[in-house]
Amino acid sequence: MHVASLHVHPVKSCAPVDLASADVEPWGLAEDRRWLVVDEAGERVGPLRDDRILHLRAVPVPSGLRLEAPGREPLVVPRPTDDPWIAVLISRLPAMRYAGDAAAAWLTAYLGYAVRLGWLDDPRRRSVSPNHGGHHGDVLSLADTAPLLLTTRASLARLNEWVAEWPDPVELPMQRFRPNLVVDGVPGDLEPFAEDGWRRITVGGVPFRFTERCDRCAVTTIDPVGLAHGKEPIRSLARHRREDGKTWFGVRILPLATGTISVGDRVTVEETASVRVLDTVLR
Repeated sequence: MHVASLHVHPVKSCAPVDLASADVEPWGLAEDRRWLVVDEAGERVGPLRDDRILHLRAVPVPSGLRLEAPGREPLVVPRPTDDPWIAVLISRLPAMRYAGDAAAAWLTAYLGYAVRLGWLDDPRRRSVSPNHGGHHGDVLSLADTAPLLLTTRASLARLNEWVAEWPDPVELPMQRFRPNLVVDGVPGDLEPFAEDGWRRITVGGVPFRFTERCDRCAVTTIDPVGLAHGKEPIRSLARHRREDGKTWFGVRILPLATGTISVGDRVTVEETASVRVLDTVLR
C-alpha cells in the first residue's frame, strides 16, 4: 500500500490544497486547519450554513496565507502573532488570534455578512477529547476530533458501486470527504474498509495510531464544485455502513512522531484489531 494523495485545508471548511509532501506535526499536517472564519458571535461559518465557504481557497505562503475566492482579488494575510484575541465557540478552544481588519473586510465582502478570520497560534492549547480516542498530552488543530483523517481509494470505489445501484447515481470524488491522507493499493493488499481495523500504521517513517472511525455528516452531500446539495453519500452509507445511529467513512489517526511524508510513501499496517467491517449490510 502507498500514499495516493495528501491534502490540507488551511482555513477550516475551505477548498483543499494538494501536496506532494507534508511535514507531520504533533497536531496534524503542517498548515492544516489553523485558520477559521467566524461570525460576530464567534460561531464557525461552515458549509451547512454557507456552502460558498467550499469555494474559498487558502494557500500557505511564508508570511501566512493567500486568500482566493470567485470574484475577489487575492489577499495575503500575515500570521497574527501579536494581534488581539477573539472569542470563538469551538470545543476546547475559547479564543483565537484575530487576523485583522483587512481579512475581515475581504471575507465579509465575499460572503455578504459580517465575519472575521481567526488563527490558532498554538495547537497545543487544544486537546484531543478522551471521548474521541485522545490520551493525555494529545493535541490537534481545528480539525473536528483528531489530527488527521485517512481514507482509502478501495473504500471509495466500493461506495461508488453502492451509489450506482440507485436510479439517480452520481460519481463521488474523494474531495467530498475532506481527507488529509488517501491510501491506495491492489486487491488483496487493500480491501474496502480495511482501515476500520487498523490500529497502528507507519507512513514512510512516521508512525500513527488510530483514534476512531469517522462518522459522516450532511456536509458530504454538497458537491464542492457545483455546490449542488443531494442525497449521497449519506443515503448509500445509511444502507450499507450504518451503526449506532451514524454512518461511517474513513478513520481518524494521530501521529506518534514528527517527520515528513510524501505521495508514494509505503503504508505499513503494524497492528490491527478484530472488528466487524461494515461492507455488505443490506446488499
